[in-house]
Amino acid sequence: MKLTNQKLWTALVTPFHEDLSVDFESLKTLVHEQIEANNGLLILGSTGEALNIGLNERKNIVEYVMSLNPSVPVMIGVGGHNLNETKEWVQYLETQEVNAYLMVTPLYAKPGNIGQYQWFKSLMDEASKPVMLYNVPGRTGTSLSLEAVSLLKDHKNYWAIKEASGSVEKFKEYLAASDNKPVYCGDDGLMPDFALNGASGLVSVASNVWPKATHTYVNQCLEKTFDAKQLWEKAASSLFIASNPVPAKAVLKEQNRISNNIMMPPLAADDLNDLSPALEAHTKITSWFNENK
Repeated sequence: MKLTNQKLWTALVTPFHEDLSVDFESLKTLVHEQIEANNGLLILGSTGEALNIGLNERKNIVEYVMSLNPSVPVMIGVGGHNLNETKEWVQYLETQEVNAYLMVTPLYAKPGNIGQYQWFKSLMDEASKPVMLYNVPGRTGTSLSLEAVSLLKDHKNYWAIKEASGSVEKFKEYLAASDNKPVYCGDDGLMPDFALNGASGLVSVASNVWPKATHTYVNQCLEKTFDAKQLWEKAASSLFIASNPVPAKAVLKEQNRISNNIMMPPLAADDLNDLSPALEAHTKITSWFNENK
């Protein structure tokens, strides 16, 4: 599969039963929704609560998704702060027929330029699939190093960057540091601005809730025909009124697309006090999509 043809990747949620085991039937429903919308699958990213899930369960999720023989590409999240454990995760993923990896800046330690370069290179050397580097300083505590990007951009497995700091200026800096290799927007509401500045596509939370509508949204942004910026900004914001993916899971449960909205600790569904903004957004996005499909 050509990853360059995939403009939208859905950072898929992981549905659970009340006993915190994975709800594979609900997961199957979500995967098929994304396939029907022709969205790439990002499994076990931060939206998928990956670092809250045990190793064996993560392996079960990967193997189950791949057993569904998805007709869209599958990218797997790679993150943590222990290099040997993270290498072992990559080595396991190398035994699976996945298409790409999303490698996030190391968590908690706040490494500098050389530390980041050595971390990513060590992991990329273990891989045989394309790698998307992930800048999300709000979660990791430090930004993806521009110097590290410059040093890594010619690595045989370097592919792209997911930029989720919320800054168009930072996006431009990553584009320059990578010699204009692909940079994807990591914030749903900013896709129109990123597209105007050369984004290759979107890695999305919103497409969990609105798979086909978000696909249309991305295409319009990239084709420079989009004209509903305020609507989509507000809709995207409604999915972050509590820690991601709490609101997205709540909407999916409300629509009976997953069996319940149980979160893996330390996240908690009860941290969302009012779902009405997201439900209002759902009504408006559905109407917008019906007018634009």
